[in-house]
Amino acid sequence: MSKTKNEVIRIIPLGGVGEIGKNMYVVEVDQEIFIIDAGLMFPENEMFGIDIVIPDIDYLIENKERVKGIFLTHGHEDSIGAISYVLNRIKAPVYGTKLTNALVKARLKDEQVHQDVKFFNVHSDSLLNFKGVQVTFFRTTHSIPDSVGVCIHTSEGVIVHTGEFKFDQSAKHLYRPDLGKMAAIGDKGVLCLLSDSIEAERPGYTTSEAVIANQLNDTFRTAKGRIIVACFASNLIRLQQVFDAAEQNNRKVAVVGKSLKRVYDVALKLGYLHTRDEMMISLDEIENYPNDEIVIIATGTQGEPFEALQRMAKKSHRLVNIESGDTVLITATPSPGMEVTAGRTIDMLFRAGAEVLTANKKVHVSGHGSQEDLKFMLNIMKPKHFIPIQGEYKMLVAHSKLAHDTGLPYKKIFILDKGDVLEYKDGKMKMSGRVTAGNVLIDGSGVGDVGNIVLRDRKLLSEDGVFTVVVTINRRSKSIVAGPEIISRGFVYVRESEQLIEGASGIVNDVVQTYLQKGSFEWSAIKQDIRDQLNYFLFNKTKRRPMILPIIMEV
Repeated sequence: MSKTKNEVIRIIPLGGVGEIGKNMYVVEVDQEIFIIDAGLMFPENEMFGIDIVIPDIDYLIENKERVKGIFLTHGHEDSIGAISYVLNRIKAPVYGTKLTNALVKARLKDEQVHQDVKFFNVHSDSLLNFKGVQVTFFRTTHSIPDSVGVCIHTSEGVIVHTGEFKFDQSAKHLYRPDLGKMAAIGDKGVLCLLSDSIEAERPGYTTSEAVIANQLNDTFRTAKGRIIVACFASNLIRLQQVFDAAEQNNRKVAVVGKSLKRVYDVALKLGYLHTRDEMMISLDEIENYPNDEIVIIATGTQGEPFEALQRMAKKSHRLVNIESGDTVLITATPSPGMEVTAGRTIDMLFRAGAEVLTANKKVHVSGHGSQEDLKFMLNIMKPKHFIPIQGEYKMLVAHSKLAHDTGLPYKKIFILDKGDVLEYKDGKMKMSGRVTAGNVLIDGSGVGDVGNIVLRDRKLLSEDGVFTVVVTINRRSKSIVAGPEIISRGFVYVRESEQLIEGASGIVNDVVQTYLQKGSFEWSAIKQDIRDQLNYFLFNKTKRRPMILPIIMEV
């Protein structure tokens, strides 16, 4: 516990509450700001064309002189995916475990971020001293090694961020948690616990990874043809299990996907993955072996596997395609908004002749703790106050009920929204206003240049298409020189809708002639009149509202 008396403590989520992914939490102790995680989120169905979503960090930019560091809990995209964006705007040191920092450095290199960033490797015994604050860490069990919880020690007690965790009694050395250290932190006095909520609705304990290892081994032994394993790129425990099963069943392994190759290279170099060199082959070498000796591990964009599987099923993947007799293991849980895509992908794989195994067949389990795991964390930490984080709102509510079941009064439990400020001052914890927070959308190389208006237009285009009207006028002779020419995309097929097109052309002709007779007019007025009258006409005829784009040229 800090010896310096801390006057004000604030906790502000900038992401990761009311959603899965995009984790970013701010802890302010007096004038010092500590950032925990900087993650991304995959786009929801309504975010047409968006690649990834990251937190809005305007509040941090406004207070960048006060930022003492970015503390990373683990190396998954939902915790490190936005780090390049943050570091481009805020100069701050990065504190993470050896594997997490290595993955961040590889990511920055791929994204050509040339900022001079200071990295500090931490571990479960690290102790960092700041003005009036100490920061320590403890190991947790997750689907990637070197995962830690973060403890910020203040004079009022410890603020504990669990990171993403579960408790697995069969966890091996790289994944074993610091149970003793967790208990010691709880005995010191936890002012506030921020805990992972993703599986808060699931009863019992999360299934042990040992069950998955056995199932994978059985599947590899009985599969007659090639085995294609689809997983998230940074799910290292699953990668290791695949390597182990392949070795036990005399199969060669090929790796597909840029992000997967990046993670694989980093983890292998640092000793977090173990495999024999002669077991690994390139995709070019697949043809040299019988199908029953081949394993292919695949991911897609941002390490997400479903898009890549769809291309394989449609035989449009440039490296490998699904063949009849293949066995596909989907060892990934679809992120929110991807459930329909996942279902469609599985159907396509079956149509292509593959045997498909999913989590229902015990080839995948969650890396997050279920209800009994979460209650164990609550009991071991014994917090005075509790904030459920990392989950959709219903998950946060479920987690708050679990906290209440362990004896914590509801008045000590706070379900926060992005930007909410929870303040501890004069011995009381209470809500204290809001800061700027929300989503920053990334489309290609554009960061934040696509907002709600653009998304609304994309949604409209996806639903009813676009109806473009082109007219060329001569203002001096007060005549229409060319047009109206009508172009329809995604609305109606022009050749089969001649009466509709003729009616629309007549309306546009009448509007333009009316304005030409006036002598002087505003371009915006004539365009708006065309939109209004066409909108009324087209809706009456088709009950659809396409985006109407009038283009008027003058000669």
